[in-house]
Amino acid sequence: MKKTGKLLWVCILSFVLILVAACNSNSSGSEKEPSNNNDSDNTENVSNEPVKITMMSNLHTPETPNDKIINMIEEATNTELDIQWVPDSTYEDRLNTAFATGTLPQVVPMGFNMFTQFKDAIRDDQFWEVGPYLEEFENLSKLNPDILENTKVDGKIYSLYQGRPLSRQGFIYRKDWADNLGIETPTNTEEFYEMLRAFTEDDPDGNGKDDTIGLTDRSDLVYGAWKTVASWHGTPNEWGEKDGELLPEFMFDEYMQTLDYFKDIHSNGYMNQDFPVTSKPDQQAMIKNGTAGVYVGSMPDVQSLYNDAKELNPDLVYDVQNYVEGPHGEYGTWSIPGYGSVFLFPKSAIATEEELKAILGYFDHLMTPEIANLIVWGIEGEHYEVIDGRAAALEDNRAAIDNEVRPLMSLEIGEPSTNGRYDAYSHYEVKAKADELVVDNEDYLIFDPTVTLDSDTYIQNSETLKQIITDATYKYILGQIDKDGFNQAVENWKNQGGNDVIAEFNAHNQEINN
Repeated sequence: MKKTGKLLWVCILSFVLILVAACNSNSSGSEKEPSNNNDSDNTENVSNEPVKITMMSNLHTPETPNDKIINMIEEATNTELDIQWVPDSTYEDRLNTAFATGTLPQVVPMGFNMFTQFKDAIRDDQFWEVGPYLEEFENLSKLNPDILENTKVDGKIYSLYQGRPLSRQGFIYRKDWADNLGIETPTNTEEFYEMLRAFTEDDPDGNGKDDTIGLTDRSDLVYGAWKTVASWHGTPNEWGEKDGELLPEFMFDEYMQTLDYFKDIHSNGYMNQDFPVTSKPDQQAMIKNGTAGVYVGSMPDVQSLYNDAKELNPDLVYDVQNYVEGPHGEYGTWSIPGYGSVFLFPKSAIATEEELKAILGYFDHLMTPEIANLIVWGIEGEHYEVIDGRAAALEDNRAAIDNEVRPLMSLEIGEPSTNGRYDAYSHYEVKAKADELVVDNEDYLIFDPTVTLDSDTYIQNSETLKQIITDATYKYILGQIDKDGFNQAVENWKNQGGNDVIAEFNAHNQEINN
């Protein structure tokens, strides 16, 4: 009896020890930091296996990047990235082909125009809506709500954006020429016109020859001089409101005033006469080589212009200016929607919500300052140094920067104010001033009210409709048509589908506002 009781107690004790060990094992296996509903807690890869992500990316450089920094990004984000680098010139065709054949990767970047063209596919539930998930991630939740608003489709967010300054627009000019002629920096359209005249007629370089012009421009009514000068005159940005109705910019008096202003500049020889067929490199060559004294466009271009121009003339001096009041006594500058491209997530390539969250977790990591700086600037001490809290590229390692860093810039999410990366430092004071004026422009922005509106007619006929007005604008400036001729072009625009575009934009606007 004693042996039996002893054996029973041994069995009981053994069972208890096994039970305690099992409980301890379960406890240790489940211990982790409590979830705070952000960052990567929701997307942690339980197996610690790297998350495999396929994506396309625009390539803006001649060669694809080597794997040096990509490997560092993969290690920091616990991912395996399969990136299809597509030259920017063929990107749209490649994307359309992949969409048509059902071979889209998991992550697809699109510029503004392509994003607009894909809205029907978005409405057809072919892409994931990501808006409801953003607050679950510490860094993605910091994306600018105003810019996110500009990316919405029917009030929903389907994409992550790559931020861009809202307006870089202004003008770059030869300050040494202005000083030679006693001209102050123009602050209104009359003074700007007078500078162009003087740079053409008053021998600003002092060589005794009639070999200079005021303005250099190119065949681009958006990023060339036209749209910026039109903004100075108070022209709406693409579309504006008149008597409670949205109308295209060329139906406003200010557009016609800008046409007359440009026509005077052109007819007097104060700009290159062949600007409608002038390329951007040829346009820039004229201000670099001393043919022209004013360049209207992106003010930060002053850095690259100066780098080349000083090789031809070490004594030249540039300056920049943004603020130019129009005849109405106010300054305004046209604005982009705040993003250069967006990233969409096809349901054909991402099967589950869990898979989507894992990919969003990768993008959340990209918005940490460490990785954002790695993507945009490279490795500190190797590709850049930090001066006064800004990143300065190491010019003596330019080849490595071009090969290892520049192609990766298309991977960035957000902008410095949301992802915490360094702003650029410039050793060239005029470039630093240009960067400050880009920020100053944010107080004077003219927005396009149709950014989030849709028109099926416009999507189908946008190129044809745009060409009608582009041709008429050039012809008016060149003196080939008069005001009646321009108005006839507007009527043609209406008859070719423009009236339907107006009706559809206004109907969608009313639907959203109601």
